[in-house]
Parts: sequence; C-alpha cells; structure tokens
Amino acid sequence: MATDAPPPSKAEPHLPSTAEFVEVQESAEFGELRRAHRSFAFPLTIGFISWYVLYVLLSIYADDFMATKLFGNFNIALALGLAQFLTTFLIAWWYERHSSSKLDPKAEAIKSRMEGGA
Repeated sequence: MATDAPPPSKAEPHLPSTAEFVEVQESAEFGELRRAHRSFAFPLTIGFISWYVLYVLLSIYADDFMATKLFGNFNIALALGLAQFLTTFLIAWWYERHSSSKLDPKAEAIKSRMEGGA
C-alpha cells in the first residue's frame, strides 16, 4: 500500500529538562495561557453549578411551581431538566471554540519551543 506521507523521523525528539519546564511555567507566556483558561473556565463552572443547585433546590422546595404545566404533561420541572442538558452541550461547544481560538495556539507555541529546544 503506497502513501504520500514521508517516513517517520529517526531523530530523537528533544526531551525538556526539569529546569526547562520550571522556566516555562514561570514565564509570562505560560501565565497568560493559564489566565486565558481560568478566566473562561472558572466563571462558567461557577455559573453552571449555581444553575444546577437552583434546579435541585426548586425541585425540593418549590413543588407547586415545578409542577406547573406548560402544555400537556410538559411541566416546568421537565423544561428546566432538559435545559440542564442543553446548557451542558452549549458550554462544551463554547469551550471548544474558546480553546481552539485562544488556548491552542498559545499552547502549541510553548510546546513547539520546548520540543525544539529553543
């Protein structure tokens, strides 16, 4: 089976030393990468957990409200429960977009510099 891919490189990849890892970890570029991740992930995590706790508390303490029928047998509890799934998928999609545009390029730059030994 013929392919157009070049054969794998026989050169040993550069393995960074512990000192190089520490140096990168203390760099401004890595700090910026960490900040970009945390400024996105932490608020969304807090928001989603708050939304989930609100749903649980409403289910426990607001029976009448949650049992309010919207149409047919579809009530507020079911609507909010399905909204939990929707928000989970939306957050995952949003994080993937954020990661692809903001985090991955910075991480790839750090990785290539470390593996290149520069």
